[in-house]
Amino acid sequence: MSACGTGQSDDGQASDATSRPAQTASTSSPTSAASSTSSSRRSTSDSPSTSDSGSASATSSTSTPRSTSTSATASSSTSTPSTSSSPTPSRSTSKSSTSSTTTATASPSPSSTPSPSSSSPAPTTLRPGDSGEQVTALQRRLAGLGYWLGTADGNYGGLTVQAVLAFQKANGLGRDGLVGPATRAALESAGRPTARGGGPADRVEIDLQRQLLLVVRGGAVQVALNTSTGSGELYETEDGEQVRATTPTGSFSVFRGVDKMDESDLGKLWRPRYFYRGWAVHGATSVPAYPASHGCARVSNPAMDMIWAKDLMPVGSAVVVL
Repeated sequence: MSACGTGQSDDGQASDATSRPAQTASTSSPTSAASSTSSSRRSTSDSPSTSDSGSASATSSTSTPRSTSTSATASSSTSTPSTSSSPTPSRSTSKSSTSSTTTATASPSPSSTPSPSSSSPAPTTLRPGDSGEQVTALQRRLAGLGYWLGTADGNYGGLTVQAVLAFQKANGLGRDGLVGPATRAALESAGRPTARGGGPADRVEIDLQRQLLLVVRGGAVQVALNTSTGSGELYETEDGEQVRATTPTGSFSVFRGVDKMDESDLGKLWRPRYFYRGWAVHGATSVPAYPASHGCARVSNPAMDMIWAKDLMPVGSAVVVL
């Protein structure tokens, strides 16, 4: 009877959005205020020109043209030519200062534009579906550290996700299968993973705590794989017995291999290598980052094919589960 099963995993996305506040500008005309001032205080023709000469001149020319000419004549006869001529320079001075102020205010804005463009963009997160030189460099780095992913083809596929998960587990990182800032930084300084258990120098070590399967040769890790072991949940056998999904710990040895799909009441096992009763290392289509099996140690189907092709778990070879 087999002690294995299947499981599923999920993914997520986030998006950002930005908004830009709208700016509005309003202008007010002093014409109405000047009109009321002119009508209420016509006896003093000099007062409007002192406060707002442009508005007073425009108002008097529109409503009382005869009074304007009379005032102008009277002003010149009283030896005060500066008063009659003052509206013209006063108006031009006001417009000139306004124009220069607008120019001075607008001129700094273009100078502030180049500064954001000069900053370099932050490195993007690599994720499934990405491709290119960055992915190829990632794959080569992982393979160089012992994390098997097949061929470094520049495509962020399922095997690359499995290798990233194994790396994250070995280095105590969040297990999401993505290469973000934390994983990228760890890749720059990380060394090869290390085995935790004792036993023969040549062995397969199943680390339940880190959920890693390590192929150890001469005491050093040669290959590191993501694995998923017993979930710890209860399940019912075909005999109606309630059994907890656990992976036994201890030192074992491979006693049988089935070079095909091996079907049982608990599921399908791809090319299993049995090391204790119904417990085996086998291929599966789902190998999540957490314990999810009925007790066996799952690896990806291509990883199991690699184990067979390189004869990494021959009958009689040591298996240590801790």
